[in-house]
Amino acid sequence: MIWQYLREKLTWLLLLIFIQLITLFVAYMDTSIPFGALAYIVLLQVVICIVFIWARYPKETRYYKKLTTWDHTYDLAELDQADSPYERIIHDAVASQTERYRKESTSHFSSLEQEKDEILSWIHEVKTPLTALQLMIERMPDDRLRAQMTYEWLRIHQLLDQQLHQKRIPFMHNDLFVENTEIESVIVGEVRALKSWCISKGIGFDVSLSATHVLTDSKWLSFIIRQLLSNAVKYSDSSDIVIMSEEQEGHVVLTIQDQGRGIEAQDLPRIFDKGFTSTQGRLEGTATGMGLYLTKQVAQTLRIDVHVHSVPGEGTTVQLTFPRENEMVRLAGM
Repeated sequence: MIWQYLREKLTWLLLLIFIQLITLFVAYMDTSIPFGALAYIVLLQVVICIVFIWARYPKETRYYKKLTTWDHTYDLAELDQADSPYERIIHDAVASQTERYRKESTSHFSSLEQEKDEILSWIHEVKTPLTALQLMIERMPDDRLRAQMTYEWLRIHQLLDQQLHQKRIPFMHNDLFVENTEIESVIVGEVRALKSWCISKGIGFDVSLSATHVLTDSKWLSFIIRQLLSNAVKYSDSSDIVIMSEEQEGHVVLTIQDQGRGIEAQDLPRIFDKGFTSTQGRLEGTATGMGLYLTKQVAQTLRIDVHVHSVPGEGTTVQLTFPRENEMVRLAGM
């Protein structure tokens, strides 16, 4: 900051240098004035000026140094007390701006909270007629029409479920309940929910679980598996989805493998981006680009590593690598 300080005082320094040069010039032109003595006085003034700048530099730059290292939070107590009139002007301007931003932030946060509560309330209200609609669909005599209606009902249900969890993810830490979870019960529950859709597409499941339990939050794990199984069923036809689990170096690894259309190589690095839909998804217009994005967000909070391998035309393999138990114990204590 020393160079910035000197640039700030540059006009004053140039004025002082100009005055000293004028003084020496006058002494040089007027022989009645002893040049040597005057040069000594000028040199002494220059030394005094340098010492003065050296002494004033820490005091005059203390406030600005603190301002440059300030993390721009709403806490003005981190800033030093303004001493000079110009420092007080800056401090008052920063304080006024900060107070305005604090009020706006509080107002926006309240609006977002109200919007979130309204959306969550709306989703829960919509679930009631959806449940009634499901019962009506089950009583339909036409098997083909019933299968089509069940598929559309399932799509609506999954979209509402995504929206519900999307609103809850920012507050997910408040909703975590880490426990010893049985993997099979979670998978069976999600497969049962997709039963009618799988039957209509001729899809079966081959489940082989060497590792049966994992320390995690069962509700959020269900959400992750729900998204992965939905994608596997959606992009597969007349094939089996293989679900396996095993333990590797203290980590439980859950693998979901389908024999569907797969993912193009250029799309694979972006599948977890928010709103991204694959080339095929854009052509069909059915993808929302939110399922895998939300899956990644939840997995990161649960310390689950998600790895996807896919070969176009052969299928996709998703591996969930769960953290070691001691890592989850630390997470549960947060």
